[in-house]
Amino acid sequence: MAGARSDAAGAAGTERAIGPAGAAAPADSAGVKEAGAFFARELLDWYAANKRDLPWRRDRDPYRIWVSEVMLQQTRVDTVIPYYERFMAKFPTIRDLAEAPEEEVLKCWEGLGYYSRARNLQAGARQVVERHGGVVPDDKAAISSLKGVGPYTAGAILSIAFDKPEPAVDGNVMRVLSRYFLLGDDVAKPSARARIERLAASIIPEGRAGDFNQAVMELGALVCTPKSPGCLLCPVLAGCAGRAAGRERELPVKSKQKPPRPEARMAVLVEGRGRHAGKVLVRRRPDSGLLARMWELPHVLAPDSPAAGNGAFDALSRSLAEEAGLLVRPVRLWTEEEHVFSHIRWKVDVYLAEFGFFLDGGREAAAGTDGAVGGRTVAGDAGAFGMAGAAAASAVAAETASLYGDPSITAGAANADGAATANEPPNAADAAIVDEPPNAADVALVDEPPNAADAALMDEPPNADQASMAGRSPDHAETPDGWLWIGPEDMASLAFPNVFLRILNRYFAKRA
Repeated sequence: MAGARSDAAGAAGTERAIGPAGAAAPADSAGVKEAGAFFARELLDWYAANKRDLPWRRDRDPYRIWVSEVMLQQTRVDTVIPYYERFMAKFPTIRDLAEAPEEEVLKCWEGLGYYSRARNLQAGARQVVERHGGVVPDDKAAISSLKGVGPYTAGAILSIAFDKPEPAVDGNVMRVLSRYFLLGDDVAKPSARARIERLAASIIPEGRAGDFNQAVMELGALVCTPKSPGCLLCPVLAGCAGRAAGRERELPVKSKQKPPRPEARMAVLVEGRGRHAGKVLVRRRPDSGLLARMWELPHVLAPDSPAAGNGAFDALSRSLAEEAGLLVRPVRLWTEEEHVFSHIRWKVDVYLAEFGFFLDGGREAAAGTDGAVGGRTVAGDAGAFGMAGAAAASAVAAETASLYGDPSITAGAANADGAATANEPPNAADAAIVDEPPNAADVALVDEPPNAADAALMDEPPNADQASMAGRSPDHAETPDGWLWIGPEDMASLAFPNVFLRILNRYFAKRA
């Protein structure tokens, strides 16, 4: 990449800063000061005339600014606006957020992804109430000590709410300053971020910190965009060293990260009968780790050698028995769904299934941690569930890996901000959901049963074994802790990760 050429050269002092007259000047302190003064003056004039009317810009309430900045990490402004307005209507003060049940906070956040952001935000709000009487502090050390508040969030709150001369460096700011000052550092490295933070702090105009930081972000969002910068519309074009060098499209330099690894999974929509008719079975995630305490469809990692037809059904039944203590009879493939995490790309085959019964110990499996489920016995008559059920029941003593197939991602650790700043993926430990839209293949519903036998299972009355199974469960089987039968009305109160939210909304819409 041509941009890589300047890494060493820039460090050696060959970077250039272009002043307002367009003449090249060495990137010493005087040159930076001159270029920075031009940048700030022209940028603030442009911002005053062109800034967007956003709901969090209508006052300087530090709590509202805090909420907006956390939501805007890894999420587009247009997406955030309705979520922000609903969130502030639900939790208008920091005390309201601190005192709310976590379930309500997650439900209000549902769809934004990176759910660790919501948990950290609420934890930080509780710290403000406990330590500062419900008043967001204007001291850098105090605000930086709050849960989920890293350098960017602290800088944004301090500068916008309190006009403190603190930098707020996100992906937009790194891109703008890398181009304007012709910086060849790899912005994926902490050393580059630290350098840009120092540079940004040195050019903040006195008494205008909040407007300046927002103006740089606005320029990056509207004009100095990642792939097609609108240089001819840029208010600081005359001073941009990157443009003068013809390198505006190469900068910033950013090392590529590993693409998310593909992972195939199998999920079930277990349809209820009897008193649970019209409902489906969901389970709750463990109290800690990835997507803690959120609800989901039962699902397992697909076998390495995928089988078709009854082979896939048997594999799915067996895995659910081993991992979740749940026996079901898969009926047919219903849809396919894709979802991208920061480090995994899921392809999920979703099967309609009939409920069999829970195995003894299913309660502990649902409420405990991911991983080994341990030995269990069958609660009920495996014979009524057919050969697949008996085979699954015989295997339930096996220990299994994490429900998500990768024990390393259940740690759920967040980076300093609780999530990465805009235009940057979260660190490897932050396994929150990436809100990328599915491609066209995601929504290809498989509405036709794969074969005549499957159609018979769907449309004809159950046979004797099925009738026996349905008559005993779900009507007479106790649902373990951490499992629920839900209908469409329950979607308003339970929080689901985005991938399962899409599936369930589609399912209930088609059944309406």
